[in-house]
Amino acid sequence: MIEIDWAEEAGRLRASAEGEGDWNAAVARSLVRDGDKVLADIGCGGGGMAKALAEALPTATVVAVDADPDVLEQARQHTAGLVRCELASMDEGAEPLRRAIDAPADLIWASASVHHAADQQAAVDALASLLAPGGRLALAEGGLPARHLPWDLGVGEPGLELRLDLAQDRWFKVMRDSLPGSVPMPYGWTEALTRAGLTGATTRSVLTETPAPLSPERLEQLVQQFRTRISRMTGEEHGHGHGHGHADAGDQEWLEPEDLVVWKQLLDPDGPHYLGGRRDLAVLSVRSVHLGHAPR
Repeated sequence: MIEIDWAEEAGRLRASAEGEGDWNAAVARSLVRDGDKVLADIGCGGGGMAKALAEALPTATVVAVDADPDVLEQARQHTAGLVRCELASMDEGAEPLRRAIDAPADLIWASASVHHAADQQAAVDALASLLAPGGRLALAEGGLPARHLPWDLGVGEPGLELRLDLAQDRWFKVMRDSLPGSVPMPYGWTEALTRAGLTGATTRSVLTETPAPLSPERLEQLVQQFRTRISRMTGEEHGHGHGHGHADAGDQEWLEPEDLVVWKQLLDPDGPHYLGGRRDLAVLSVRSVHLGHAPR
């Protein structure tokens, strides 16, 4: 069984909000409309998109909503008074969210949050019910696995990052199955938006690339990201990186023992194979945003 401790993840989510500022700003500008009055970020994490929405449309009221008070406090600090922060859980249906927003929303953003709901379709239905006529629901879910490492690192078997992606995919399935009352959703996000009564459901995928060599700051962020991912696979404590959350990995062995040995070498700052000492790491990421419109 996998349980995510969101209070423990609060600092990591804040770091993610700060590190993804450019991506959030670009997506926010593409989503807002001049006449929008209420914008909401549901499952706001560190408040990165909430802040970007407020900066993209200063005339609108922006509400950041999260279910964990420690996470929400990080969002409150990050947004620095630009948005209103409210405590509410998507797991409790539409009404707590409706009270938190305090009005129908012209745009609702939910990034990597709906997949933590036991019944994802019910969560999409609830979010859709909060929209004003003509409002939009944007779900940031999925995309393509990011690529950072050369295929052959000179230590261990080639294809190490590919095998980590596969292990994380297995982890994600067990995380979903561990949610009380978990309900399968055997179809895509545009279908979920359509079933929620929204129209014109479509997907736009956004590619971001930072070529090698990375700056020292970005390289350190990437190393921390891998530390977080490996810690998730082993159940060990970790520093602040990016990802979906630390969890109790239990007795499950997600990584092959020989791969785990290699990862420990790659993440050892005193070792000869430390990733932070390389000049050939890059960032290539494709993230998908699924958008549906409420009838007018």
